[in-house]
Amino acid sequence: MTTFADLGLSAKLLKALEKTKLQTPTPIQAQAIPHIMQGRDLMGLAQTGTGKTAAFGLPLLHRLLDIGHPPGPKNVRALILAPTRELTLQIKDNLEVFTKGTAVKVTMVVGGASLFRQAQALSKGTDVLVATPGRLIDLLERGDVKLDQCGYLVLDEADHMLDMGFIHSLRKIAKHIPLKRQTLLFSATMPKDISEIADTYLRDPVRVQVATPGKTADKVTQGVHFLPNGDKARVLEDYLKKHPGEQALVFGRTKHGSEKLMKLLASWGFKAGSIHGNKSQSQRDRTLTEFRNGELDVLVATDVAARGIDIPTVRHVYNFDMPNVPENYVHRIGRTARAGAEGTSVSFCAPAEMGELQAIEKLLKKPLPILGGAPWAADIVAATPKPGQNRGQRPARPQGGRPQGSKPAGAKPQQGRPAAKAKPMGGGGAPRRAEGGKPAGNRRTS
Repeated sequence: MTTFADLGLSAKLLKALEKTKLQTPTPIQAQAIPHIMQGRDLMGLAQTGTGKTAAFGLPLLHRLLDIGHPPGPKNVRALILAPTRELTLQIKDNLEVFTKGTAVKVTMVVGGASLFRQAQALSKGTDVLVATPGRLIDLLERGDVKLDQCGYLVLDEADHMLDMGFIHSLRKIAKHIPLKRQTLLFSATMPKDISEIADTYLRDPVRVQVATPGKTADKVTQGVHFLPNGDKARVLEDYLKKHPGEQALVFGRTKHGSEKLMKLLASWGFKAGSIHGNKSQSQRDRTLTEFRNGELDVLVATDVAARGIDIPTVRHVYNFDMPNVPENYVHRIGRTARAGAEGTSVSFCAPAEMGELQAIEKLLKKPLPILGGAPWAADIVAATPKPGQNRGQRPARPQGGRPQGSKPAGAKPQQGRPAAKAKPMGGGGAPRRAEGGKPAGNRRTS
């Protein structure tokens, strides 16, 4: 069995690891760390919850420990870019555990926090800067940070950066970093544009892959429940009541809808909180802390806000709204079954969401087990307005509705999916604009 000591990490890092729950390297860590310590550019593909932060963080810190003198004013030695504030905070917290007792300084800059205070924190320079792209560009344009001495660039959750339209920001930032550097790219999925990013920013990279892109965690029990939108909240209530005291993460599609659902669950007696783009950074941090400490049982979140949530006690993930980007399904359910634990995922599929479900099953290369109801017939799907259509009107609901687990009114019993393909929501199948950014499309990165 490979150990962290076998990988050649410094004694200071090994001592810090002794105080954590990391006993033996995960597959991505065991494969990536030796290449990174040799100075190779690397593209790492692994599903969420497999230890990617330590995979790039430990060898990066090992190399920085050898320098022996502090960075110059406003200088940065290593830059780690992440798409969301929550993920940036998680990376910073993990690195600070590894650097405890060393002279290595880790600094974080994100939107929603004081620009002046972040500039002050960078005035004396930092060894590692963990940043969201937008805020880093703000600081670069003000002259509060310099990247001309940066020898390491890490792109974490690169696929999600594409989803959020950060490719243009990446181009701006890369112009400030020397070409002679070590670049590491980590991603949970492998959309076509990731290869273009790798070709543009990485030199002769080693590719490390420990899971098939689109593959979900093995210990997540998955299923789908077919029901109208109007029945989702009560069915969610039933599921939550079946598992009292077990933490659940509920995903909504929109900021407004997620907040409304959280308030409804709270009115029903659940200890619930929410995080989304309409919340300030302090509100999001406070809610995550309460969830992490067990003060909340249910957290309702949008996809963007939930990136970076690493809470091992999450046992259940509920897709209250189906994600309109199929790769986000993998990220969502990866919030449970962390660190080898087991978890469950239940998706609620309304008629207008059959296209999303079909896209997810195509990515997974298998159908989701049916937990309730039956796949919606093509005529019902065609008659149901997609979200955003007939705004201000209630979507048509099957006559009389239906209780949990019953056959939807008008639906035809089927063994598989409807014969006629339903159009994905979002106007002809085009991806919707993600919260906080624009879809990247198929733009080239060169």
